[in-house]
Parts: sequence; structure tokens; C-alpha cells
Amino acid sequence: MASALFMVVLLGMASSVVLASDPSPLQDFCVADKASPVLVNGLVCKNPKDVVAEDFFFQGLNKAGNTKNKQGSNVTPVNVMQIPGLNTLGISLARLDFAPYGLVPPHTHPRATEILTVIEGTLHVGFVTSNTQNRLIFKVLNAGDVFVFPVGLIHFQFNPDMHKDAVAISGLSSQNPGLNIIADQVFGSGPKIDRGLLAKAFQVDKGVIDYLQKQF
Repeated sequence: MASALFMVVLLGMASSVVLASDPSPLQDFCVADKASPVLVNGLVCKNPKDVVAEDFFFQGLNKAGNTKNKQGSNVTPVNVMQIPGLNTLGISLARLDFAPYGLVPPHTHPRATEILTVIEGTLHVGFVTSNTQNRLIFKVLNAGDVFVFPVGLIHFQFNPDMHKDAVAISGLSSQNPGLNIIADQVFGSGPKIDRGLLAKAFQVDKGVIDYLQKQF
């Protein structure tokens, strides 16, 4: 009786693990129909008979992005919104351009692991492990170096050179990785998070929170 119960529990756990993972594609492709009003987890498939080569194509990743902004960086995404053929395939790409001293600020991708390759220049990169350890994993990367950022963890990329640009390419394990820039979300939410709450969370005066919220 005990062994039978054990087998039932084991099978239940196994089936829950199977259900928790993303399903494999059940057809050759599912090109996204972005015009469809139907809401699903992902995007509705276009009629395969209407699929063309352009549904799997993106042009222009050789062109540098505009880094004339406060952070001195630019991210050119190549996900399912740019290539509809990526729908259900669980992969995407991005080009990262950095002006001298440019930064992609601390952020997360809630649905993807990221693997980054430096093409040009030098980058300081790192991620922070989850509570309660909060350990910084940090590395200096040069052209040809590769670094991985585990899914969901806060990470950043920074060009320390004050005279030269830097370029990197990132692969991401989702057709739609998502992007949560920490400072934007905490201080730039709408409506604003109560300043007293944030002052207590960060252990600073409310005036500091007022200043930060005005920056976003």
C-alpha cells in the first residue's frame, strides 16, 4: 500500500514538472499573426499558406543604434515583434551599442536567459544572485568574450572606456524575453509608489525619494 502511494505521488510530481515546462512546437512553424484580435499566451499562428520568406527575416543589425541618450546606450531587439517566424521557437536576439562610458542599467529579463558576446571594445558586466546572498558575479569582457546572465536575475553591462564605443550581441532564450529596468519600475511607475514606503524600503529620507521620482 505504501509503495503504491509512493508511486502515485511520484507520478503526480513528474506530471506537474512536465506541465510546468514550455511545450515543444507541434508543427514546422507558427508565424505570428500580429493583426489577429485573438488573445493567447504568445501570438496566434498565421495561415501556413500565407507564410513568406520575409516572415523569417530581419535586416539592419549591422547598423549602430543611436546612443545619444542619458544612459549612452542602445538596444536593438530582434524578437517575435521584428521576426514573426520566431513565434513558439523560444529564441531571440539583440544588438547592444555603447557610447564611451555608456550603460545598460540594472535590469532583468523575466522570461529568458541571456548569452552575450562582445564584438568590439570592452564591457564590465555582472549579475546579482537572489536573496539572501545577493552576491555580485562580475567580469571584464573584451572582444570575443562570452558571458551568461541566468534567467530573471538583475544584471548590467557598462562600457568603461571614456573614448571608444563598444558593441555586443545577445542571444535570449525566449521569443519575448521581457525587460524590467529596476530604477524605471521602482521610481517611474504610474501611479507612483508611496514615497514613505520607498523611503522605508531604501532607508533614506522622503526628500531623496521625491528627487528620484522626479527623474522618471
